[in-house]
Amino acid sequence: MFLRVAHRWPDLIRHIAHVEDQDPYHDRTLTLKCNATCGVVLFLALVEHLLSLLSAYTGAMICQSEDMTHASFVKHFYPWVFNYLPYSFGLGILTQFLHFQSTFIWNFSDLFVICISYYLTSRLNYVNKQLLNAQGKYLPEVFWRTVREEYCRAAQLVRRVDDVINGVIFISFANNLFFICLQLFNSLEDGIKGNGECSSRGKGKPSILGGYEAASYFFFSLVFLIARSVTVSLIASQVNSASNVPATVLYDVPSPVYCVEVQRFLDQVNGDNIALSGLQFFSVTRGLLLTVAGTIVTYELVMFQFNSQPQSSKISPTHPTLSLYNNTLIPIF
Repeated sequence: MFLRVAHRWPDLIRHIAHVEDQDPYHDRTLTLKCNATCGVVLFLALVEHLLSLLSAYTGAMICQSEDMTHASFVKHFYPWVFNYLPYSFGLGILTQFLHFQSTFIWNFSDLFVICISYYLTSRLNYVNKQLLNAQGKYLPEVFWRTVREEYCRAAQLVRRVDDVINGVIFISFANNLFFICLQLFNSLEDGIKGNGECSSRGKGKPSILGGYEAASYFFFSLVFLIARSVTVSLIASQVNSASNVPATVLYDVPSPVYCVEVQRFLDQVNGDNIALSGLQFFSVTRGLLLTVAGTIVTYELVMFQFNSQPQSSKISPTHPTLSLYNNTLIPIF
């Protein structure tokens, strides 16, 4: 999806430059907001990644009867690779590098959506400020035509940007929803077991967090994941919220200056849905957050229902199950 964005990015930038030439506007807080958001999210993502490594290292140390080595660590942490391929130091380093890259890209996709949403919201708010300053005033028809044209260019900009990045938005929302459900499923299915079948062997062995490495990682990862998902949803939905602000101002236009330009402007605001989307499957609005939350709650209720069944009807523990380290699916047989 990012390769698709990169291929279409030059044309998008030329269109953005054309819009900014027609409507010059500089938001001094935009760079600060983007840098601050990137710094906070990437720092928390680094903490989550380090906790996942600490949890995996502790689990490998407990499960391995021999001395702890790089081979025993990667074999324990990446069984989906080393159950099928022989261990080598180079392959272990490559697997760890790809793991780190996937973690970074996952967080970067959310940050990319957030920063683009900041910019689009800023362009719409530029139009909204002019309208709010003119609310209730007796202004000529040329003013309403000028502002309407600026709003049209901002709305077209949102559509052009959405056409380029809607694939990244879809993957971002789908990925966040999937891993929230997966982590909650693991907590209901197995609880916080630490190192699972190896926990009995780990008694008396030293650990950095007193044996709570897995639990610490799980809770931090889940809270961070939910908080980041909510943040992405709320910030991306501001584009849609900002596009609806002109309606309240246009309804207050005094009758003596009400004209066809005001009517056209009002029809466009009420009849057009200006919002980012996920491959046109859904629009990112405030209501989407409640829809996703309802989906997760429904999923959890189903899981509670399954977990309340008698133990004899449950799947045998010898069947393949899924484990999760740093939001990476790991089949354990």
